[in-house]
This record gives sequence, structure tokens and C-alpha cells, in this order.
Amino acid sequence: MVRVDFWKNPIVSEEMTPEDKYFYLYLLTNPNTTQIGIYQITKKQMAFDLGYSIESVHALMERFTMHHKLIRYNPETRELAIKNWGKDNLHKGGKPVMDCIYSELKEVEDPSLIRYVAEAIQKGEIRSLFESFCGQEESDLEKDMETHDEKPYIASETELFDESFPYRYTTRGQKENKKEKQQQQQAMHPKEENHSYIEKTLESNQKIEDVKEIVEFWDSNGFGFTNVNAKQQLLSWLDDSSFLQPKKVILKAMNIACATNKRRLNYIVGILKNWENESLLTVDEIEDHENQKAELKSKKSPETYSSGRAVPGGFELDLTAGEEE
Repeated sequence: MVRVDFWKNPIVSEEMTPEDKYFYLYLLTNPNTTQIGIYQITKKQMAFDLGYSIESVHALMERFTMHHKLIRYNPETRELAIKNWGKDNLHKGGKPVMDCIYSELKEVEDPSLIRYVAEAIQKGEIRSLFESFCGQEESDLEKDMETHDEKPYIASETELFDESFPYRYTTRGQKENKKEKQQQQQAMHPKEENHSYIEKTLESNQKIEDVKEIVEFWDSNGFGFTNVNAKQQLLSWLDDSSFLQPKKVILKAMNIACATNKRRLNYIVGILKNWENESLLTVDEIEDHENQKAELKSKKSPETYSSGRAVPGGFELDLTAGEEE
């Protein structure tokens, strides 16, 4: 829930940039959010939803963690926790709500995030339920310390925001190892349902690459680095158009806008609408159509004629003709 008081919060009104506000609203309202304010999400997914580059998401995550101190993120479990979620959303109890909270708390892999959210919860019974899972965190840590001589690995700030950093030993290491074994077994014995999952994953990765390429072209060719709204509207053509090659067609329209020095969203959209109305759905069709128009124009160009009328070939000029002697 986002209250109208959101805009009166001094942190929001005085410390946040427009991009910070946009990013914070996304963290509060994206489809991955849960009842408990802790949910799994990847930075690639954030970049795709927001139309940002991965680097921009890294910077925003670091700003919200280190400067605003409103979230925490575990790069190994891909879990994000919102500090004030409990204060703004967890006001009502009752069996259905408590059952929902309990079932979601069981799915959290990093119990330290539960403690982080619990600190802002004001309703006693809900806070007690959160704290009951925090005790589990301490017992897990003690067991792991007894089993392993080395100390638990603590990620540095650089590694904290690098999703490509390899997995290391954590307090939830046994659970992660179990997941890895299950994945290896599935790889050795592939099932038919795995094929659809692979296809969906490949399709999602391709979309992310398409978004990244368009955003990079936009940012590096003077269309307006901070014009987030325009980027979002342009990126919507990837899914909401009838083009068979949406990324290539969008990039071609952007190239035309650069060539004519009209780096505006409405100019690009106008080009795309014209192509769509003429059922030009691929780059090849668009280029063929342009070539045909150029040929037709050259044929219709007016021929040049010399001034005056043509003189017959056998005509001789007699300057004295018609004069009397």
C-alpha cells in the first residue's frame, strides 16, 4: 500500500531525486512484492521492468542501501527487504493474515532480512511472529559455525551489488547445496516440462538484451539520458506492436531520427505507426518499400526541354523574303 503521506515524507521530498522516487515506488508496487515486505527479484528483472541498464540499477540499489538506508538486498538469495514495510502495511491481524504471513516467512532464505523488517512493525502479534523466525537465524548460525572451522563469508560492498559474483559459503549454505544437487539431477534427467522453462528463459533473456540495446542507443545518441518516461513508451513497442522484428525496426526508426536530427519520441513513434499501417513488419520489407518509392519518384521526375519550338531540318532562312523590288 502506498499512502498519500508518501509525498510528505522528508526523505522522499528533500533527499530523493526524481529517479529515486520512481525506483522506490517500483520497489513498493512491483508484481514480486509479498505480504511481509521480503521478496525475490533479480536486478536484470528490475532493469527490464524499469527500462534501465544494469549499471543504473546497481547504482540505485547502492544508493538505497547505503545512503537512504531503506532496503537490504542479499545478492546470493536474490531477496530484497523493505525497511518500513511493516509500519505502512502490517496493521491488521486475524487468522487469514497471520497464516499468509507465516507461510511467506517460511520461504525466506535469509532470516536476517526478517529481523530487519520486524524492527519497524508496530502491531505486537505480527512482530512476535516475525521474531520467532529470527531465533531460527541464530540457531542456524551456531550449527554452521560448529560444522565449519572457517568463519562465514561476509560480502564486501563491491560484491554485494555484483550478481555475477560466485556463490560462497553462507548460513543457508546447506539449503543452497541441496538446490544445486536437485538442479544437477534435473540436468541429468531432463523432462519435457523443462523444455518450456528453457524456452521461456531464453525468450526472457532475449527481451532483456533487446531492451539493453535500445536504451544504450537512446542514451548514447542524444535522445535524453534522463527521459525515463520516453524510454518506457518506446520500449512498449517491443511487446505491443505487430512487427516481426520489433528491436531491429525500432533501431531503424531511431537511426532515421538521428539522420534527420529529430531526436524526439513522437517523431520515432510517427515513423513506427506509418510502417505498421502499411503492414511493413520487417526491416527487409521497409527497405524494399523505400527502394520502390525512390525508383517511382525518379521515373516521375519531369524531363528537361529546350526553350522554343524545334526548327524543321530543311528550312533555310531568307531575310529578303516578302520584300518588293
